[in-house]
Amino acid sequence: MTDKKPGIFRRIFTFIGKILTGVRYFFSFVILVFFISILAGTFGDAVPPVPEKGALYLAPQGVLVDQKTYTDPLNQIFSQTGQQNSETLVRDVIEAIDTARDDVRITHLLLDTDYMVGGGLSKLEEIGFALQRFKTEKPIIAVGDYYSQSQYFLAAHANEIILNPLGGVIINGFSSYRSYFKEALDKLDITVNIFRAGQYKSAVEPLMGNSMSPQVREETRILLDDLWSFYSSEIEDLRSLETGTINNYTNNLHLALAENGGDTALLAKNAGLIDTIATRTEINDYLNDTIPGETDEFDSIDMVSYLKNIRVRANQNPENENQIAVVVASGSIMDGEQPEGSIGGDTLAGIFSNLREDEKVKAIVLRIDSGGGSAFASEIIRDSINVTRAEGVPVVVSMGSVAASGGYWIAAETDRVLAMSTSITGSIGVWGVIPTIDRSLAKLGVYSDGVGTNDISSMMQIDRPLSKPAQAIIQSGVDNIYTRFLALVASGRDSTPDKIHEIAQGRVWTGTQAIDNGLIDEIGDLKDAIEVAAMLAEIQDYTIDYPRKEMTPFETLITEINNNVARFLGAIGITPKLGSLIPKSLHYYTDKIFGPIRMMETLNDPKGVYLYCDQCPS
Repeated sequence: MTDKKPGIFRRIFTFIGKILTGVRYFFSFVILVFFISILAGTFGDAVPPVPEKGALYLAPQGVLVDQKTYTDPLNQIFSQTGQQNSETLVRDVIEAIDTARDDVRITHLLLDTDYMVGGGLSKLEEIGFALQRFKTEKPIIAVGDYYSQSQYFLAAHANEIILNPLGGVIINGFSSYRSYFKEALDKLDITVNIFRAGQYKSAVEPLMGNSMSPQVREETRILLDDLWSFYSSEIEDLRSLETGTINNYTNNLHLALAENGGDTALLAKNAGLIDTIATRTEINDYLNDTIPGETDEFDSIDMVSYLKNIRVRANQNPENENQIAVVVASGSIMDGEQPEGSIGGDTLAGIFSNLREDEKVKAIVLRIDSGGGSAFASEIIRDSINVTRAEGVPVVVSMGSVAASGGYWIAAETDRVLAMSTSITGSIGVWGVIPTIDRSLAKLGVYSDGVGTNDISSMMQIDRPLSKPAQAIIQSGVDNIYTRFLALVASGRDSTPDKIHEIAQGRVWTGTQAIDNGLIDEIGDLKDAIEVAAMLAEIQDYTIDYPRKEMTPFETLITEINNNVARFLGAIGITPKLGSLIPKSLHYYTDKIFGPIRMMETLNDPKGVYLYCDQCPS
């Protein structure tokens, strides 16, 4: 026995040694990052110069968004390099395009969509407006190895589209499919108690049946047809194609591809979707001959560097006493304080509270990109908006890809509502879900029993069936919220609850349909909304501010370190590449499959009553 003791002690001390080594490496890494940050801070603030004559290189990264998803600054240090670049702000893209249009140093716009994963159709439409404005003054050249449906929408705005010989243009239309769980829930003996107001409120449908209901099928078909009509007609107009060309291209892609020997690039050219097929070397030679440069190669500046340059110049000017604040509400609406990428009821209400106390803020534009969420949190936000308006600060809504259900609740009573023609809005309906697993547990021989002082004492225990009185209580709460919803929309839209009910019941609409139904005031982008806000505030000279949730001192410090490290890597020639998007893609599909179940877990309304449109296509 004594012979084994040294082996045991050796293993213990070896284990302790490994821990100490790991701690040493960790602190060494932290110290290295700290010193790199200090070193980067000495030269990292230099702004790249704009060439005397050259192109703006526009290459959106990842997903187009109105607000980047919050990532803990400390986690960013240990995450994959460039993961932050998996999202691009739409307003950054538009600012760069519009500024470059009037910048005499910028002669061309070079559009590269290879790094763009996608974005809502309304976001593509909004960027398309800016590209159209640019094209009236200067040429746009689009280059790509391959064009997906969303990538091609932007490329179609170019004066010339160039495609790699092994590339192609894949346009496959729009669809809306989801998984249904009723049979699986029945097999598991899980009782799902569903409460809703509105026959079109489809968020809970996957728990109620094994297929799409006729009402929702009709609604979805109309919605998708409207979006597809916009997409196809816009492409045909931009490319001077005959009406029906895009629909024919999509429906007969397999036949057309066979006629072109399986050559997707040749098919795209013969269909009039692109102008030139060229290798990367040929493209580079062409750009050198077309775009000015001080040497044999063309000069250009990327979007991020260009924005840094113009913003430094803008910050050198004194701040205007008149400000229009653009508040972004992006993500699911949840109770309490929430990070960016989600909408916290207390967070957004607090931002409005701060803004109405700021004498410089003369108007607010609320940019909504949300399918809704908690009814309680939505009401907290709506109340704060109304207090702001009552104090003389006009509030104008600009709808992004989706402003539906709870997203519409917070928009309905504002001074003016604008949306893109492809924005998704409406979904004026309410739902709640409470699952009970008493029958499932009974199969395992587990039973719940006891006593309570009242008939409804155990109404929120999932191991007991939901009693009839409890069901009536919850349904009454849902009906009450729906009645309130109709009333506030009627008040905001100068209508009556009965008339609003005719277009409500959870039904969703495109921006074009919404203006016909009186749910919005006009079609317009964020730029238009800001101009409307200025008009309502009766100001002509103003600056635009984007207030955000305040970071803690620690978050600010770590964020600054991250930024300095990124600048240092860039200065020594290490360019952060696009982070892995595969996990995001998998998360997207698991959300589609398990969305209704995930909603019950993440949306945190205190009463369990939701204004959420999970079927709104974004």
